[in-house]
Amino acid sequence: MESSQPQQQQQQGPKKRGRKPKPKDEKEQQQQQQSAGKTKEGKKSQQPSVDEKYTQWKSLVPVLYDWLANHNLVWPSLSCRWGPQLEQATYKNRQRLYLSEQTDGSVPNTLVIANCEVVKPRVAAAEHISQFNEEARSPFVKKYKTLIHPGEVNRIRELPQNSNIIATHTDSPDVLIWDVEAQPNRHAVLGATHSRPDLILTGHQDNAEFALAMCPTEPYVISGGKDKSVVLWSIQDHISGGSIIKQNKPGEGNDKAPEGPSVGPRGIFCGHEDTVEDVAFSPSSAHEFCSVGDDSCLILWDARVGTSPAVKVEKAHDADLHCVDWNRHDDNLILTGSADTTVRLFDRRNLTSNGVGSPIYKFEGHKAAVLCVQWSPDKSSVFGSSAEDGLLNIWDYDKVGKKVDRPSKSPSTPAGLFFQHAGHRDKVVDFHWNASDPWTIVSVSDDCDTTGGGGTLQIWRMSDLLYRPEEEVLAELEKFKSHVISCAGKP
Repeated sequence: MESSQPQQQQQQGPKKRGRKPKPKDEKEQQQQQQSAGKTKEGKKSQQPSVDEKYTQWKSLVPVLYDWLANHNLVWPSLSCRWGPQLEQATYKNRQRLYLSEQTDGSVPNTLVIANCEVVKPRVAAAEHISQFNEEARSPFVKKYKTLIHPGEVNRIRELPQNSNIIATHTDSPDVLIWDVEAQPNRHAVLGATHSRPDLILTGHQDNAEFALAMCPTEPYVISGGKDKSVVLWSIQDHISGGSIIKQNKPGEGNDKAPEGPSVGPRGIFCGHEDTVEDVAFSPSSAHEFCSVGDDSCLILWDARVGTSPAVKVEKAHDADLHCVDWNRHDDNLILTGSADTTVRLFDRRNLTSNGVGSPIYKFEGHKAAVLCVQWSPDKSSVFGSSAEDGLLNIWDYDKVGKKVDRPSKSPSTPAGLFFQHAGHRDKVVDFHWNASDPWTIVSVSDDCDTTGGGGTLQIWRMSDLLYRPEEEVLAELEKFKSHVISCAGKP
């Protein structure tokens, strides 16, 4: 029997950061129009094309990267997240990876649980990591299980206390909770009924599409939406022995239940004047969190003192805010990214000046809207930012303001920027640092605008020569030099 959706999805205008892929015939028409446009404008523009930039990047892969895997996606994925590490071996580790398939309706939207082989540092041969086919799937990424998702998956977040449990956002007011290990594997064919979520979090009055976070210290979830509110839930009552309790009759599997159990909010927090685009928990308190929105505001909340803003930062940016992250090593530091192309760093002890946002620093290295920011789990001053310009920038705040006596360093390089991942040819909609494997990142791009459809998933780790202390790298080079000299002197 066809099951009802958790709440009827509301028809809205196109989302700012994701859309349904075009059917094949429309894609071909769009590509022809783009080709015609390029022919007319080719002589006018001296800027290198997307393909030329990509070719240049690929030629540098053996130098810049310790390891890189390229995985072609038939359908775009708007989110990518690491799950639990499953196995450690001599040369590589096996780990869960969560992504999705955002289809055009010819087949169902899916939530994909994959197994990823993460090659350990200094194992991959430099000449091999750049020899990949852009149209092929990577041998390092294998689909493990498919869930048929009720609507497209806009955002995926894992529960830190048990990363087999994840939350998803779709084009509805509800947040869906899934126990991915307990869920049955499904075959995604047209007309198939969707998988039943293990828990449905209700409370939004309008669609909640992107803003979603899980608490690092307690099983709490926060979400933001078009109703301009931030909603807080606890799933504590539905967790026992590490898995969600399913309210099914004896002998009845989860895929037979008419709908998943639901839970209402602990609090609804009002203070934004437009859509809430992203949320983040404080790393040190389950009661404190922050949110950003299309009203250009950054708001800090404290659930212990009520549902009104604890601090509201007006004009945190010069346009809509898309993303926020709270530093897990220093809970005074908060990052924001915006449609104004900048990333800004705020200190919660001194958020405003003359009534408007007063960031510690503005990082200017993107040429289009910033879609995702995230602090590194490995070093407190390092973070990444991805944008609609197809770039994923890695920054180190400690390098801002410090004189670097390197003549080869371009004078136009933005302060703090020390690595630029340019392997995507379209907007980088999400990325995630791997907490189990230092300096390893998964990133995903929606390639609809450049290739007419699909997406690209990349798993990569920059060369450690780029982030290790300079004196350590020089000492290692001296050892290598001495080794070469001693070998050359042997008969």
